[in-house]
Amino acid sequence: MIRWINRLFARGEPAISEAGLRDASSFARLHAASFRRGWSDGEFGQLLNERNVLAHRATRGRALDGFILSRVAAGEAEILSVAVASARRGQGLARTLLNLHLRRLAGLGARAVFLEVDEDNTPARRLYARAGFREVGRRAGYYQHAGNMAATALVLRRDLA
Repeated sequence: MIRWINRLFARGEPAISEAGLRDASSFARLHAASFRRGWSDGEFGQLLNERNVLAHRATRGRALDGFILSRVAAGEAEILSVAVASARRGQGLARTLLNLHLRRLAGLGARAVFLEVDEDNTPARRLYARAGFREVGRRAGYYQHAGNMAATALVLRRDLA
């Protein structure tokens, strides 16, 4: 009976909330499934323990559907990572997380937000363009793909104030 109730509630929209240190392991698992080089539980633990790091998570029941993580310093923020579970991609979850996160960053006094994205990651580039980010730089050879192929990172910026 409890499993049936959990499945019933898990079908709805995910709950979005601030994340904390207890989320390090689930973030690490989702990050490893989403990127070529995943970050460890320890790396996420260190980040989530910093006072100037803001993280939001999207969950359905106990399942992590996505997260976004930023660091704030001197009136600017850098989005460090965004990940969405493969089964939830293409459903607007990243946009929902990003919009909420940007509002929260602005509320904390960030006037600008930066991030890096692989120039070959078309869905992410589309998401950021729709959210008002613009290219302000490039880092050649920043990402490593299969076969040791290097890819360029685009540095994007969005003003919040």
